[in-house]
Amino acid sequence: MLDRSNLTSEGQIDNFSGNFREESGRRWLDFRDNDKLKQGRITIEEFRAIYRIIAHREEIIEIFNAYSENRKILSEHNLVQFLTQEQYIVEMSKTIAFEIIQKYEPIEEVRKAHQMSFEGFTRYMNSSECLLFKNECRKVYQDMTHPLNDYFISSSHNTYLVSDQLVGPSDLWGYVSALVKGCRCLEIDCWDGAQNEPVVYHGYTLTSKLLFKTVIQAIHKYAFMTSDYPVVLSLENHCSPAQQEVMADNLQTTFGESLLSDMLDDFPDTLPSPEALKFKVLVKNKKIGTLKETRERKGSDKRGDNQDKETGVKKLSGVMLFKKKKVRKLKISLALSDLVIYTKAEKFRNFQHSRLYQQFNENNSIGETRARKLSKLRVHEFIFHTRKFITRIYPKATRADSSNFNPQEFWNIGCQMVALNFQTPGLPMDLQNGKFLDNGGSGYILKPHFLRDSKSDFNPSNIKESMPVTLTIRLISGIQLPLSHSSSNKGDTLVIIEVFGVPNDQMKQQTRVIKKNAFSPRWNETFTFIIHVPELALIRFVVESQGLIAGNEFLGQYTLPLLCMNKGYRRVPLLSRMGESLEPASLFVYVWYIR
Repeated sequence: MLDRSNLTSEGQIDNFSGNFREESGRRWLDFRDNDKLKQGRITIEEFRAIYRIIAHREEIIEIFNAYSENRKILSEHNLVQFLTQEQYIVEMSKTIAFEIIQKYEPIEEVRKAHQMSFEGFTRYMNSSECLLFKNECRKVYQDMTHPLNDYFISSSHNTYLVSDQLVGPSDLWGYVSALVKGCRCLEIDCWDGAQNEPVVYHGYTLTSKLLFKTVIQAIHKYAFMTSDYPVVLSLENHCSPAQQEVMADNLQTTFGESLLSDMLDDFPDTLPSPEALKFKVLVKNKKIGTLKETRERKGSDKRGDNQDKETGVKKLSGVMLFKKKKVRKLKISLALSDLVIYTKAEKFRNFQHSRLYQQFNENNSIGETRARKLSKLRVHEFIFHTRKFITRIYPKATRADSSNFNPQEFWNIGCQMVALNFQTPGLPMDLQNGKFLDNGGSGYILKPHFLRDSKSDFNPSNIKESMPVTLTIRLISGIQLPLSHSSSNKGDTLVIIEVFGVPNDQMKQQTRVIKKNAFSPRWNETFTFIIHVPELALIRFVVESQGLIAGNEFLGQYTLPLLCMNKGYRRVPLLSRMGESLEPASLFVYVWYIR
């Protein structure tokens, strides 16, 4: 990229004595060739000439010429035709075309004539208005007044870890980065620490430790920076009752009024909505007694002399502290317990037990292995369960390297909190980030009606009734694709298009390899997909550099929900393995789908 700091007031560009090589390997652009005065610098006009060569895109010229009557200028009428026929702008008017011209046309006399030059058209095609992701999906547009169990909720596993699960560091950045990405459920493993200060780390491992209060302070600072909707603190609580009381104090002191510590009057026996819980922090932990008893104790002293000496837990009238057959200590602090309202952690036994006994404010955490088995053997019961109760799925313990499972299989059955290791890049996190681009990146996505409706008999593995979408994608070209890190690869690029959703919709297709051209490869290949459950489908574009010995090298990707895709000529921005923007690297596609 060119350093703009080298643009001088005299309209000169200095310090470009080196070479600029197009990655296609077809030609070299040498700034010295344009230094006609041999002064070690080029004029702004010479720079513009070089820029035009670099930015030249034949595919855009072809589109422009198809709608321009003289191949020089687009009239307002021509632009309306293009926007209607190619960009699928339904409520088209001359006003919209006029606004586009005023915004993107750089030549004043052309702009005043309500026309658009090729340069203006190119600017428009490269703008955010022509991205694949719909602008409407960039804001919160879904109904946010359903109960919490009706939403997919962006969730993180062992959020404090930024590396592996055994010896890696614990870091506040884990919480900060997750919240910035729109995560709404954070996990905090709490253990007794020195000087009566609870600590956060992966117990019985060599991972480093953080102070609980420091973690809470970091969460408080970033909790609502990306989203206004509630944050759930999922406590993996191993602390003694005494240090649990310290945790309760930390939570109340840090979050203040933001901490939900009582039922909302409008929701006495149902889960409230994300809208009703805006800017609220919810504690997910085990709980003693009922919500009614919690309210009755509000304002009373919950520590000190009235703790049971044997159990370390306060004596409660009307609460069974011990099982009849097997005496078991309930090591739960009443002060912390009373901060648990709508997110009471309850051990999952089986679906029948949940139907008979589970309360509306109780939710379950199920390991991926057991959840996968249940999703195959008892799929209808599983979906019935997730319609009523918030269900969290977490990675199996053997994933010591912090690897992730494919979250799609659990979204397909309505699991609300599919918790992933956010620090680990790869396909699962690409799907996670892509899915939660929707609804303004708020971290809450309303589940499809068939995963909410008690009368639905939806089964992701056996779709009986559907209104399939026929999706057609013409992959036209690539724009300044990322460089290969392999010294043996000369930019032999290909693109894979994948569909993730219910099992019958899972598929992928790929382009041919374009040899020695990562700068401006052109494929002009068309792919068609029949998607039976579009409401759950994600589309993933992956760019790779072909490697014959070591395998293909990942260059970039972009994932988004099918129903958030614009139609027409669109630009697909590429992201790195870590999810960072690789601008200006992108794909140029034409998208069309019908239902």
